[in-house]
Amino acid sequence: MTENTTPLDLLAIGRLGVDIYPLQDGVGLEDVSTFGKYLGGTAANVTVAAARYGHRASLISRVGDDPFGGYLLRELDRLGVGNEYVRRDADLKTPITFCEIFPPDDFPLYFYREPKAPDLNVGIDDIDLDAVRQARIFWFTTTGLSEEPSRAAHHYALAARTEGTTIFDLDYRPMFWTDPREAHAEVDAVLQHATVAVGNREECEVAVGETEPQRAADALLDRGVELAIVKQGPKGVLAKTRDESVEVPPYWVDVVNGLGAGDAFGGALVHGLLSGWDLERILRFANVAGALVASRRECSTAMPDAAEVESILSGVS
Repeated sequence: MTENTTPLDLLAIGRLGVDIYPLQDGVGLEDVSTFGKYLGGTAANVTVAAARYGHRASLISRVGDDPFGGYLLRELDRLGVGNEYVRRDADLKTPITFCEIFPPDDFPLYFYREPKAPDLNVGIDDIDLDAVRQARIFWFTTTGLSEEPSRAAHHYALAARTEGTTIFDLDYRPMFWTDPREAHAEVDAVLQHATVAVGNREECEVAVGETEPQRAADALLDRGVELAIVKQGPKGVLAKTRDESVEVPPYWVDVVNGLGAGDAFGGALVHGLLSGWDLERILRFANVAGALVASRRECSTAMPDAAEVESILSGVS
């Protein structure tokens, strides 16, 4: 490992960009007059959440050699995430994501990643294999498999993982793929490397051709994962191993922006696994963490700490 010989609690690889979110609700982008600027991207948000719980987390990604790239490197550091594996890309601009906010369930996203996002330019030379091998948890997403050289870098890193927990976030974004069948083929090729798979029903359909939660979880287990988690939105979340099945209801809040809920759930999942909790406790904690972020405007800087989540859980029967 290049910077510190102590193994990381979490090493993630994937999207990193700037979220530009309206400070007005129920207004289309053409009429929004004020915006907030935040660190964003699924993998980045998960590392921020894990760091918020006190874990050593770092991110493998790229940003442009521009002011927004400098902002993201600084913000990762400010939020407690190691940025030693985030490279500056001289040829590509830092990606920007806009959204519209129409609570409780309509949050259109507009990705500005043309001609290509730097995080998809992560190559084999960007991978510190010692860090990958030694991290207690390694986190990757479907998006990182959508283009080269990121795809090859993912395969290279995953082949080095022989122990620890490897979490596959099925995070499928159709705008990053020309055909869902291509996404399915790429997911199928790497599931063997994952010990945990987590996704919603639509993402499970792309991964294993199933949307019914029990069948989707079983199909993921059949592909070799040890823990399958299927998020069901207002119906709660299901987690299955070969010996156990747990389903818990959602924690209800007044939604402001639901875009960060899944990433908050992911960071809480990491925290629960690192803490050695049982499945039900992990799911209940992650549900509350996700709901809290859904009740706030931003994603990364909205991540709760453990005390806030536990204070809510202590009052939930």
